[in-house]
Amino acid sequence: MPYVTPEQIQRAKRLDLLTYLQYYEPHELVRFSGNVYTTRTHDSLKISNGKWSWWSRGIGGRSALDYLIKVRGMTLPEAVLQIDGQAAIVPPIPSKAREPAKPRRLLLPEKNENNDRVITYLTGRGIHSTLIDYCIQTERLYESRYHHNAVFVGFDRQGIPRYGALRGTSGSRFMGDANGSDKHFSFSIPARDESTKLHLFESAIDLLSYGTLGLLSGRDWWQENYLSLAGIYKPKRNIGESTPPAALMQYLKDYPQITEIALNLDNDAAGRLAAETIKAILPSTYTVSDEPPKRGKDYNDCLKMMLRGRHGPER
Repeated sequence: MPYVTPEQIQRAKRLDLLTYLQYYEPHELVRFSGNVYTTRTHDSLKISNGKWSWWSRGIGGRSALDYLIKVRGMTLPEAVLQIDGQAAIVPPIPSKAREPAKPRRLLLPEKNENNDRVITYLTGRGIHSTLIDYCIQTERLYESRYHHNAVFVGFDRQGIPRYGALRGTSGSRFMGDANGSDKHFSFSIPARDESTKLHLFESAIDLLSYGTLGLLSGRDWWQENYLSLAGIYKPKRNIGESTPPAALMQYLKDYPQITEIALNLDNDAAGRLAAETIKAILPSTYTVSDEPPKRGKDYNDCLKMMLRGRHGPER
């Protein structure tokens, strides 16, 4: 379990939930009425007067730390590192106005002088060096200077960075978005040549794992489009009221030649629901196939199982 200092814990306790969401997850914050806010994921969770309450679960608190532990299910060290890691990029300034943060320009972490830890982390998860090198050379991936996180960068069609996903590389489960990230432009790898097929993943790690599996099986891993949703897609309770993921709709707009979509989402309940919903709500002009991993929870699990089998003792 990662170690956190008493000072880190005290700093984390001082950050209220509204300020945390305004600065680090503005896409999750929804104004309910007046000075009352809710979250996009949990519409029964209300935030007001420096407190938050999740009415449907009968829990609440004041701080962002309470929220990450009670709602997101993190351990205390994981929640503290989540807050501390975000604050290292952009220190939060509590606002008396309590208004949602206005969209700001993307603030990516400073680059480290090398990418050694990121390369070690990704190769340790089975990702092939060919894909890692490609992402580094195209500036889709780098190592941050101070926390040595892996930074996965998403670009718009003009090649301008618009999104940054942060992933801890030192054994912690830290994950977050760079301040000012626009999830319409999440991490992706367009096909080398124009392709009509798009593969959809929950995370950059799964995307690279799928590409590695293709490369190891002798296929041209770069012949089709890959897109990460930058997290789990959570539809509305009523599927008919759901809208497709923002990143997917933006990609389809930017690459209008796409007619086929493969849903390479996780094998858990959330992934199966997301796949079912996306298939149901996408226009019929697209051919949509559900292609979860054949083994394991996600494509990184599948990759690691395959590598263990390949390198295991002969029978």
